[in-house]
Amino acid sequence: MEIKPDKNLITKQWFVLLTVSFFSALFGLILQLLIPLDPNVTAGEVAIILWPIIVGVIILMWAIASPLVILWVKNLSYSLEEERITIKKGILTKVQQNIPYRAITDFLLNRSLYDRWLKIGTIRIQTAGQSRTPTGYEGQLSGLVDWDGLHQQLRAKIKKLHLVAESTTTAENISPATGDNKLDAILAELRAIRKELESK
Repeated sequence: MEIKPDKNLITKQWFVLLTVSFFSALFGLILQLLIPLDPNVTAGEVAIILWPIIVGVIILMWAIASPLVILWVKNLSYSLEEERITIKKGILTKVQQNIPYRAITDFLLNRSLYDRWLKIGTIRIQTAGQSRTPTGYEGQLSGLVDWDGLHQQLRAKIKKLHLVAESTTTAENISPATGDNKLDAILAELRAIRKELESK
């Protein structure tokens, strides 16, 4: 099953940029108010230098990030296959990440404030110690509209796989038990031989 993230994922990223822009402007305002001024320098003279820098940084951030966000989301897709989840991503360098279900330990549903407002969600994939990312997650499926149904479906799939693995492990553990009985019999026989040798 092929899944493309919803277009609201682009909107979410624009809201994140807007938030960063707001806090950058707030930081500039605080800087203007708190910078100890020389008696010969007025607040207006500081503003003439400070605000073009802040506005320039905000415009540059939007000019670089906006096209990158659009291209990133357009090239992002997820494929839920029989044995694995495949995440395809990248702008210049294309990456295809395959995460086998047998390596997955759990799925975490994450919905930020923007996600809830835009009615989308993110499912993060946890694996057994294989993650090389700083977040600790092997991958994530972002911008999902039917996040709840998909989350339940994926959890049911790995639960079923883990039940099969546990029953196989239990069956494997039962069969060597007869081997343990044989070892006990061999050990008892060796003790009897030792006792016989010590008595002579």
